[in-house]
Amino acid sequence: MSARLEPGRLRPEAELEKFVNRLSGDGAVATFIGIARPKSRNNMPVTGLHLDHYPGMTEASLLEIAADARQRFEVSDIAVVHRCGDVSPGEPIVFAAAAAPHRRPAFLAADYLMDRLKTDAAFWKRENRTDGSHWIEPTEEDRADRNRWGEPCARNQ
Repeated sequence: MSARLEPGRLRPEAELEKFVNRLSGDGAVATFIGIARPKSRNNMPVTGLHLDHYPGMTEASLLEIAADARQRFEVSDIAVVHRCGDVSPGEPIVFAAAAAPHRRPAFLAADYLMDRLKTDAAFWKRENRTDGSHWIEPTEEDRADRNRWGEPCARNQ
């Protein structure tokens, strides 16, 4: 299992190759690649996104989310790589992968990872738009997606 911040360019193809090369015997890998959007939720042009983080705390939140996905689903491996700093529209912002003997747990784990990363990862996100900079928070829809999974396993122990 791995989870890390990436301050530079995120290369999903290289991350996938590293992930697949460390597996042995799995029959399924499900991945998700998030791309920085060129428009805001209210359809304003976005010139960039800044993902601020607190060293140590943000990495710990990524590891906690990855560990919870691994505990919750029958997966053999998890990888999360999340950008921090400045990200331009169209650039990859997150790579999430789950490996399992069969497809269903891999799909579920990848879905879970993204719902948790969107709402629970320790980032402060600022959208830079043509009308200025704006802090962005998870939406009610994001929270509803996250809440369908119940409490994290780590918090139930």
